[in-house]
Amino acid sequence: MVKVALLAGGFGTRLSEETSIRPKPMVEIGGKPIMWHIMKLYAHYGLNDFVVLGGYKVEFIRDYFLRYQSMVSDFTIDLGTGKVDWLEARTENWRVTVLDTGPDTMTAGRIKRAQAHLGNETFCLTYGDGVSDVNIAELLEFHKAQGRWCTVTAVTQPGRFGALALSDDRTQVRGFREKGSHDGGLINGGFFVCEPEIFSVIDGDHQMWEEAPMDRIVEAGQLSSYHHHGYWQSMDSLRDKMTLEGIWSSGKAPWKVWKD
Repeated sequence: MVKVALLAGGFGTRLSEETSIRPKPMVEIGGKPIMWHIMKLYAHYGLNDFVVLGGYKVEFIRDYFLRYQSMVSDFTIDLGTGKVDWLEARTENWRVTVLDTGPDTMTAGRIKRAQAHLGNETFCLTYGDGVSDVNIAELLEFHKAQGRWCTVTAVTQPGRFGALALSDDRTQVRGFREKGSHDGGLINGGFFVCEPEIFSVIDGDHQMWEEAPMDRIVEAGQLSSYHHHGYWQSMDSLRDKMTLEGIWSSGKAPWKVWKD
């Protein structure tokens, strides 16, 4: 079973209206944390073993999953004995490991700290603050066919992100470049597939995954690019949150590929 690692430990300073009280991946869209939406996507494709790489306010994440069944299911509790009878257990068939990878650890350091839990096998990796309708099954097949250490999902998004420089056949990342305000090039959309070799390019807690480690993978010719043509949106600001809330409320959220 391919595990899914979720980066969920940053401070989310650009969404301080929400993240002053909770970690960014726990900010809600339609009454559910955005991380729940991401997990539902993976579970739709049969990936339900998650490793949450927490840090800032990790206790909020721990409490959410410890109380998950009681929040979504009807029950009868005997307060004398503490015995709980679940009247209708409406829960997810998920296995969730929540790790405290340190409040000040950078993204690559968080991944490195989870090595023992991710094992010596292929695993998925993504950020806990972006939704998409990316086909995870096709992404995994593409990664396997390319045979490289890592695959990044490339998406089209105008604005402030750094763009990817790709090979002629658009399957291999050659480097990164800063985007101009009118650059509509492909960017790193997360939704990675990784091999255990990636741990060897991470030195420690101080490194950002998107910097030296990924540069080293590129230099080794081991970073593939999977072009996702569909929906993708990160939640970096209160405006982004309100946009996602509006889309969800419309009942036509493109990232909702699962059935209720």
